[in-house]
Amino acid sequence: MDNKPERHAVSASAVIPARCDRVYSLLADYRDGHPRILPRQFSDLVVEQGGVGAGTVIRFRMSLLGKKQTLRAAITEPEPGRVLVETGLDPGGPITTFTVSPGHAPADSNVTISTEFAVRAGFLGTIERTISSFLLGSIYEKELENLARVATGPFGF
Repeated sequence: MDNKPERHAVSASAVIPARCDRVYSLLADYRDGHPRILPRQFSDLVVEQGGVGAGTVIRFRMSLLGKKQTLRAAITEPEPGRVLVETGLDPGGPITTFTVSPGHAPADSNVTISTEFAVRAGFLGTIERTISSFLLGSIYEKELENLARVATGPFGF
């Protein structure tokens, strides 16, 4: 029996009624914009380095099923203005990608949040994948709702 961890991905997507540049700037701004879209499961976001886009390092707490954990991530922009990646700094840590692309209407953006992380192999891994897909999926749906609300609000965020 192979107990080597496997990678699993969870994602959610939505059409945000705001221009791509506005949406991306909210996501990339870890001092003012990004904290405003985080659901209640995320707390204590601290910018350790930088603050906007590539080169930023963040620390935050995440609460799932009553368990709180502190995570650190480094931010990169493989495609500036379109793709933002938070790479967990712990070995095997999660990798969360925010992708922003034009929607059908000029003032719409398609946004996808996707996280890849390690799960156990076998039966326990199946349970982890099922629970994490449900929990993270609903968290990301709320984050996308918050993003739509903030992106369509007053310009100063």
